[in-house]
Amino acid sequence: MTLTVLDRRDAFRKALDAERASGRRIGLVPTMGSLHAGHTSLMQRAASECDVVVATVFVNPLQFGPTEDLSTYPRDPDGDRAKAEAAGVAYLFAPPQGEMFPDEPATVVSVASLTDVLEGAIRPGHFQGVATIVTKLLSLAGACRAYFGEKDYQQLAVVRRLTADLSLPAEIVGCPTVRASDGLALSSRNAYLTPGERAVAPTLYRALQRAAAAATGTSDADELRAIMSATVAAQPALQLQYAEVADAADLSPLTTLDRDARLLIAARLGRTRLIDNLAVPR
Repeated sequence: MTLTVLDRRDAFRKALDAERASGRRIGLVPTMGSLHAGHTSLMQRAASECDVVVATVFVNPLQFGPTEDLSTYPRDPDGDRAKAEAAGVAYLFAPPQGEMFPDEPATVVSVASLTDVLEGAIRPGHFQGVATIVTKLLSLAGACRAYFGEKDYQQLAVVRRLTADLSLPAEIVGCPTVRASDGLALSSRNAYLTPGERAVAPTLYRALQRAAAAATGTSDADELRAIMSATVAAQPALQLQYAEVADAADLSPLTTLDRDARLLIAARLGRTRLIDNLAVPR
């Protein structure tokens, strides 16, 4: 199917309504653009499970803090169109900011507890912006399967909760993190890394791997936190922001590994924030 690019809400809604009316199942992949192999893996997964794949590209101003990188966030509209088409996307919704938010929104979506920790503690207001735009996109898209990467695991948890709480007609599908050959989780912000920083960046994944390996011999969550922290501390260029062992479902901190857990880590490297995570099943 040839890619159709849409930039108006009404056209987007009508196109998907028409596809559903013809009996086709919609797979939705929301993104902020600057597409990489992690994004296209979501699109390919959607193509394998749905009849029509839809991707969105919108750099959402609501989820950026006043000192964050909204103005410099990587953008590649021509590359995005080419990659989306190659991945089997039928519709690419790429609205201008004024189409999505013609006025400052008076209504926002806030998900309690899940957003108070980790990224939410470091980036106040971030998840309110994420929850608001995802709710808007899912409302416009209608009944669909929506695909999100596990690389942003806290975001995935927030989206699952808001979808359930608001009874939105979407099935949320979490997909494994896509990594470079040295383990670095793919991210649009990796473009900010200098060559020297890029060599250091996989340290976060090594920290997660070491903690996950240690989890086979201990149930003490603090031991795993210490392993992650020490691994990052060995690289002076990295500034650790958190190294957490949390309940995989609600992200509450664990003392003992007595249920499915998630290791989550974040650090600053030069001008770039890196985040990563790894499952520790029980």
